[in-house]
Amino acid sequence: MKRTVIEIDEELCDGCGLCAGGCHESAIQIIDGKARLVGDSLCDGLGACVGECPRGAITVIEREAAAYDEREVIDRIAPKGQATLAAHLKHLADHGQDTWLAQGIAALKDKGIVIPGFESAKPAAAPAAPARSAQVLEALRPAHAGGHAFGGCPGSMARSFPSGATAQAGGTPGASHASASRPGAQAGSNASAGGLASRLEQWPVQLHLINPRAPYFRGADILVAADCTAFACGAFHQALLAGRRLVIACPKLDSGKEIYVDKIRALAEESGAASITVAIMDVPCCGGLKRIVDEALAASSVATPVHTVVVSSQGGALTWL
Repeated sequence: MKRTVIEIDEELCDGCGLCAGGCHESAIQIIDGKARLVGDSLCDGLGACVGECPRGAITVIEREAAAYDEREVIDRIAPKGQATLAAHLKHLADHGQDTWLAQGIAALKDKGIVIPGFESAKPAAAPAAPARSAQVLEALRPAHAGGHAFGGCPGSMARSFPSGATAQAGGTPGASHASASRPGAQAGSNASAGGLASRLEQWPVQLHLINPRAPYFRGADILVAADCTAFACGAFHQALLAGRRLVIACPKLDSGKEIYVDKIRALAEESGAASITVAIMDVPCCGGLKRIVDEALAASSVATPVHTVVVSSQGGALTWL
């Protein structure tokens, strides 16, 4: 099957071992002074190890790879103790990987192991956990002073910010826009916004990377947008994104789409989304995103209003269904 896994550049790798420590699945080992991916089935493709590498030797790619096997991961890491198992289960919960989380808890129960706080495959956003050992508490401690929990991958670091914050970073809109048009213009001046405020209010946005239990999703209006919609619709920020929290995905090219159902269900059922707007293109393959949302909501115990908007591939006109 074709899916996302990590790739290690051996020329850049110096064998420091930080990536191995950041891999919750023990898919990486240091062998002959270099980091090695020891099994495709152990790599979940979420890239927690990427942010641990000081040499930039690890990237996430898409290629033919064996399917991720949660039971094999549990077999491998169970001997490392309760703290390691707790960190692994938290890693899955933080990424909304409820299917894998359920598989992991079931595999542990088969071994007669129960991790406090993970007796169920559907943890709450902030569960009231029973007493835990100091080791387990340290493993579960959020990695960010602001209270957001995330792995080592910078791309999945949960952040919330005011709408328009990116547009206020530069100077006057006209001056910024002019400087951006010149080759070699300094990045980060918000010139690319052309004087229009961004309506993005949170990061990350890719469906594989979001934590559906992040505080900023609670009670929010959610926009689930196909990747291409933002490029086809010139008024994407103003017409679709304003006032909504964003999630993006490609129903045709993304791998691991079975996990998308878990995440969207969690947005509706556990985060209590006020509404979900699905933005898709007017091409047949894009309808798959609406089917994923429908499947997720059919499995949910709550009734969440759903709206669908189709973006024209010729000019970006919007049609609300």
